[in-house]
Amino acid sequence: MCGKYCIDRGARSVNEIASSRRPFRAPHHGASAVALVGGGNRPRPGEISLAHLGVLFLDELPEFQRSALEALRQPLETGVITVARASETVHFPAAFQLVAAMNPCPCGYLGDGSGRCRCSETRLQTYRSRLSGPLLDRFDLQVELSRVPLEHMTNPVSAGESAAAAHSVSAARDRQLIRHGILNARLSDRALWQKVPLDREGRRLLIRAAERWRLSARCCTRILKVARTIADLAADPDVTVPHVAEAIQLRCLERLL
Repeated sequence: MCGKYCIDRGARSVNEIASSRRPFRAPHHGASAVALVGGGNRPRPGEISLAHLGVLFLDELPEFQRSALEALRQPLETGVITVARASETVHFPAAFQLVAAMNPCPCGYLGDGSGRCRCSETRLQTYRSRLSGPLLDRFDLQVELSRVPLEHMTNPVSAGESAAAAHSVSAARDRQLIRHGILNARLSDRALWQKVPLDREGRRLLIRAAERWRLSARCCTRILKVARTIADLAADPDVTVPHVAEAIQLRCLERLL
């Protein structure tokens, strides 16, 4: 099996996943590192491989074992997880979209305006420190959400709005494929900086943000990918200051932690 993809032990094949509805996996926060990435005496695929070509949703993100979360870093970059054993080395596919959610503090009431939060600064820092900087770097979008008013829950998005959003996303994907032959997310770092040039003001804004919040090179690269995608959604041929500014705003955790 060495050097080959394997996902048939207790899971569907890659072709079956690709030809059917994209998978959605939402493991409990008590899941171990082996449950997430795969392994065992007889290596079996974990949740990230079962979510191949689909979505892996981790609710209550800081409640997961830190070792389990850190194990996600390598497959998020490569799209493959390798499980090595004395008798064999197995490569499981793991090209998944990672989506996660967390409370603003341990009690969940920080910033909601009710005054119910009683979390100390030490407790808050301990809670947030469960997530490492390298892991957070790999989340392209980090959005802070406020409490949803009841009237919004009783008025769901209409079919017309959903169709319009789907059309916009489809058109943006087509623009990317026409321009590069691949999606923005699949561009290598070198290709990205070569093929997505920034004007002087856009570059200056990104540099200021990197210096102010001490952003890593990986983070800046991902901000540029998001800025290029924002421009594609707006059908703008060039990446300009507003696109870069919006991409920076969509990484709120760098400014909060």
